[in-house]
Amino acid sequence: MSCSIFLLFLALFVSILKQSVSVSNGSQRGILRAISGQDGEKPDFAVELNATNFDSVLKETPAPYAIVEFFAHWCPACRNYKPQYEKVAKLFNGADASHPGIILMTRVDCALTINSNLCDKFSVKYYPMLLWGPPKKFVGWDPKQENSEILTIERGRTADILLGWINKQLGSSYGFDDEKYENEHLQRNFSDPGQIAKAIYDVEEATSTAFGIILDQRMIKSETRASLIKFLQFLVAHHPSKRCRKGSADILVDFDNLCPSDILLANNEADSCSKKGTLGNYQICGEEVPRGYWMYCRGSKNDTRGFSCGLWVLLHSLSVRVEDGESDLAFRTTCDFIYNFFVCEECRQHFHGMCSSVSSPFKKARDFALWLWSAHNQVNERLMKDESLGTGDPEFPKVTWPPKQLCPSCYLNPRKTSDENSKIDWNENEVFKFLVSYYGKELVNLYKDKELQAGGGTEKTVNEELVASTNAVVVPLGAALAIAVASCAFGALACFWRSQQKNRKYKHLYSLKNI
Repeated sequence: MSCSIFLLFLALFVSILKQSVSVSNGSQRGILRAISGQDGEKPDFAVELNATNFDSVLKETPAPYAIVEFFAHWCPACRNYKPQYEKVAKLFNGADASHPGIILMTRVDCALTINSNLCDKFSVKYYPMLLWGPPKKFVGWDPKQENSEILTIERGRTADILLGWINKQLGSSYGFDDEKYENEHLQRNFSDPGQIAKAIYDVEEATSTAFGIILDQRMIKSETRASLIKFLQFLVAHHPSKRCRKGSADILVDFDNLCPSDILLANNEADSCSKKGTLGNYQICGEEVPRGYWMYCRGSKNDTRGFSCGLWVLLHSLSVRVEDGESDLAFRTTCDFIYNFFVCEECRQHFHGMCSSVSSPFKKARDFALWLWSAHNQVNERLMKDESLGTGDPEFPKVTWPPKQLCPSCYLNPRKTSDENSKIDWNENEVFKFLVSYYGKELVNLYKDKELQAGGGTEKTVNEELVASTNAVVVPLGAALAIAVASCAFGALACFWRSQQKNRKYKHLYSLKNI
């Protein structure tokens, strides 16, 4: 197919992406921004909702629970209660919260005309009135529904009483003096395959964090620029989050103007290619990311897991989405990205050594996915020894992956324990099936379930949130075209970039010639 046709598809692809993620003005405000003070005012930690953003905010939150306070701004009791509610909200809302991402605490002002129907819908009879439940249950809620999961908090008139009610409901022991993540009851990821669904938020967080580190550390140089371009192409084609694919495409299309190669040749640490330049204004996964906390990758301590876990999940999710013809390119793109942009020197060199040990090009998609899985287990094995002195997370020790609880069929001899023999006999066909399911379909299930249970259809689910993956789905024509273009975006974007470079007489991206 000619380069001009690829360019046409690319333009259409980016246009569809921009249209599909557009939202109303009321829902554009991110949760973290909603709790930021303006003009020196003391910030509110509870998120103000109204009829225009109520559904979108509750659908978007990664928190498994929500509290909605219905109040009226003219009500003296509501004004007196606000500091009590805020004291609890400070524990759960925002990046600096002790327990972020567990409970989204919100409020709705029923005295505003815009919210009249919303308050009537929830049969608000007095102020303040507090409702508790899973966020998705508030969306499309039917007051006639029996066995509703939405509960009224009858007694929560002080911060201590409200937090006590929450602790009783969750079986937790949260306190107002908690340090970050202290007293949390974390679910063990390896025992529940459904836990990976939460990692979609961590994949977005890791992508945004990695891009921020690259800009903060001024890591875009003349010798690393091509590597970043290839990785952005990789993200546009196969990232499991639609908003990250869209953000990566925006950066990639504008990259030649944002970070010209001639400027890097003249000044290898140019401001234009750092956070100080226009590139620093781009949000690779949208305005609501980073959120400042982790879900699936949360550790039992503030300094464990997090980014490194999120980055591994991102790489695995990319590896199971490539096609056979892309596998070797995906492998080289991943290796180059880690070598050039991962700031942990020992980790970077160790990963580079594993990449360098591969002598033959990968021909099948499973080759790259299985190599990355094996590399991850090698890293875990090394860290098991390094963390034997207690430097790791005691609640999440390094293990051989996947454990038997998740994939017994992955083991040729499932009865043999790792203590009996350090070498495990793997059924690699079953391992590959597990990886595709776990980091493919299961990873995006949370987005899918939220749309379906909120009243959205399968078409909306795929069109707005799901990835162009190896799993076939039924989608509208426009979304199908976008997904088809995304699936070949490695080639299309490389072709686009080559034409851009040719027009500007840039010839240094020789590494892209075989894409």
